[in-house]
Amino acid sequence: ERETVRLFNNAKASVVYITNVAVRRDAFTLNLTEQPQGAGSGIVWDDKGHIVTNYHVIDKANQLKVSFLPNKGGVQNQKTYDAAIVGFDDDKDIAVLQVNDPEALREMKPLVIGTSGDSMVGQRVFAIGNPFGLDHTLTTGIISGLGREIQSGNTGRPIDGIIQTDAAINPGNSGGPLLNSSGQLIGINTAIYSASGTSSGVGFALPSDMVSGIVDQIIRYGRVTRPILGVSFAPDGALDQLGLGGVLVLDARAGGPAARAGVRSTTRDESGRLILGDIIIELAGEQIQDSSDLYRTLDKLSVGETVDVTLLRGVDKVSARVTLDDVKD
Repeated sequence: ERETVRLFNNAKASVVYITNVAVRRDAFTLNLTEQPQGAGSGIVWDDKGHIVTNYHVIDKANQLKVSFLPNKGGVQNQKTYDAAIVGFDDDKDIAVLQVNDPEALREMKPLVIGTSGDSMVGQRVFAIGNPFGLDHTLTTGIISGLGREIQSGNTGRPIDGIIQTDAAINPGNSGGPLLNSSGQLIGINTAIYSASGTSSGVGFALPSDMVSGIVDQIIRYGRVTRPILGVSFAPDGALDQLGLGGVLVLDARAGGPAARAGVRSTTRDESGRLILGDIIIELAGEQIQDSSDLYRTLDKLSVGETVDVTLLRGVDKVSARVTLDDVKD
C-alpha cells in the first residue's frame, strides 16, 4: 500500500483537469457566456508546457481551461490556466495543448514516459484521472489484453495496438495516464465498452509508444503526416451483394495519388446507370477485404513511398504503382 500511495503522490502533479468551454450568445440579452460542454484529463508531457490528452476531450472547443493542484508548503490550491491547441490527430484521438503562463510552467511536473512495447497481460497498472469532475482519482487493475483494435470515435478509422485494462475508467478519465508499477506512462486512457457508459471492467488505453511518435510530430510540425491514396470509397458491405471483397473507389481525387496512377472512379453513363469504379483488393502486398484493412495497411507505410496496388476492374485484375501523398497535400 505504501508503494501505491507513493506512486499516486508522485504522479498526481502531472495530471491536469481539462474543461472544454463553448462561448454562446444569449438569445434575449445578446451577451456572450461561457458554458462548459465537456471535460477530461490530461498529462504534463514536458517542461515547456505541453499537455497531452484525447482529441475528443477538446473537440469543438472555443476555449480550453486547464486546472491542477500545485503544492506550496504542503497546502494545495487549485489553479486554472488558459490552454491553446498545438495540434491534434483525430484518427488516433490524440491532442496536444500548451500552457504559457509563467506561474504554471514553474509548477508543472512532466510525467516520466515509459515504453509500452514490453507490457504483459497480467501486469499491474494504475489509472489517474478526473472522473465525473472529481479531482485526482486513482484506480488500479491489470492489463487484461494487448493488441486490441477499436474505432476512432472521431473519424471511424481503426486504432490498433490498444491496451485493454480492467482498471476503472469512467467519463472524465479520458486523456489521463495509465501507469506501470514504476509510475511510468505506458498508455493514455481513451475509451470504455459499457452498456451504461460507466466502467464495466473493459477499458482501453492508447499505447505510449504510439502516442510518443504522434506527439513528437505535433510538437515539431503542428500536425501529423500520414500517407493517403486520395480516394473516397463506398461503405463496407456495398460489395456484399456482388459477392466481392475489397474497397470500391467512389472518387479518385483529381491530381491525387490514385488518380495519377490511373485508378478509376465510380461514374454514371448517359442513361444514368451506375458504372462501378475500381475495387482495391491488394495494397503493398497486403490483402484488402474492407476499409479497416486499407487503413491498417496505410498506417504501416510512409509519405512519398511508392507501392503496388491491385485493382479489380470489371472482371479483370489490374496492377498500378501509387506514390503516397501526405494527408494534408
